[in-house]
Amino acid sequence: MSRFIVVVCLALLASPLFAAQKIKELASVAGVRSNPLIGYGLVVGLDGSGDKGSASPFTGQSLGNMLNQLGVQIPQGMKIDPKNVAAVSLTATLPPFARRGQALDITVSSIGDAKSLRGGTLLLSPLKGIDGQIYALAQGNVVVGGAGAAAGGSKTQINHLSVGRIPAGATVERELPASLGMGDMVALQLLESDFTTANRVVQAINRELGGQTARALDGRQIEVRAPQDSNARIQFLSRLENIAVEAAEVSPVVIINARTGSIVMNKAVRIDPCAIAHGNLSVTVNSTSTVSQPPPLSGGQTAVTRKADVSVSADGSKVVNIPGGASLSEVVGALNSVGATPQDLISILQAMKVSGSLKAELQII
Repeated sequence: MSRFIVVVCLALLASPLFAAQKIKELASVAGVRSNPLIGYGLVVGLDGSGDKGSASPFTGQSLGNMLNQLGVQIPQGMKIDPKNVAAVSLTATLPPFARRGQALDITVSSIGDAKSLRGGTLLLSPLKGIDGQIYALAQGNVVVGGAGAAAGGSKTQINHLSVGRIPAGATVERELPASLGMGDMVALQLLESDFTTANRVVQAINRELGGQTARALDGRQIEVRAPQDSNARIQFLSRLENIAVEAAEVSPVVIINARTGSIVMNKAVRIDPCAIAHGNLSVTVNSTSTVSQPPPLSGGQTAVTRKADVSVSADGSKVVNIPGGASLSEVVGALNSVGATPQDLISILQAMKVSGSLKAELQII
């Protein structure tokens, strides 16, 4: 009988449902955010593992355009098909308060049919934001965390070879304006919308800083009165983000990944007593090959025949009584007693939710 393993989220079973957290763990300051950057470039210096001109014609076109810009004239109609060049996409994240000259890490991903980027060098390439403006320039040696070899029709590979990174491979060239609120107000945005948490954050701030320093606008946004001087505002925010708040109890959630059969539940999940009947149906198909040999001088031909044996078996199902669970360890033990596979358990959990026995939100991803 197979067993099922539940992934327990967030904390050990013995940890309390309520835990004091700092405001910086529950909320972010409005306007302080990162921005994604994207670019296109060429990686050169590959050991014959680059793009093929027939399958990735844009690589040759990009190389020709780059050479023309560098003063190298390419004859009209000349085919460019180097095996040591690969077209790549570049991605990076522009952090908040990034300043001109700051270095960024970038990820380099092949967009053609290159077999490996190992040992390659990215040529100077711009990184753009969603507004089409250039915010950083990237160049450097690509670091690939893998290895591979092929010979005589055999091939071996460790990790992924068509994606690499360039630590500190980009330099910020344009700064994004970042404001810490307008006037004497700073807005805090909770990471998860919750009226109880918003109310407790406001109470904790007013208790720590006094007066009517904070007020909640809704279940996510909180306005806080702050000094206008930049240095005093930074000191104020440093004190603010370290205020301890008792966050609201997490909502019971069971997350099911129908593709992999993974089931994750948090410690707030409860079940009421119920009875479950579970049975397995298995179908087995065996195919045996036999050779039919004709008698000598009969003029017949040797033939291969197959004999199939199909059998169907059903395990005896039984009714399992599941007691109510007051803790996550009891819930896990009760579900394990069913003896179902993870795929079967997905259907069982859905049925328990419909019957009202599972006291949790069921999310299928």
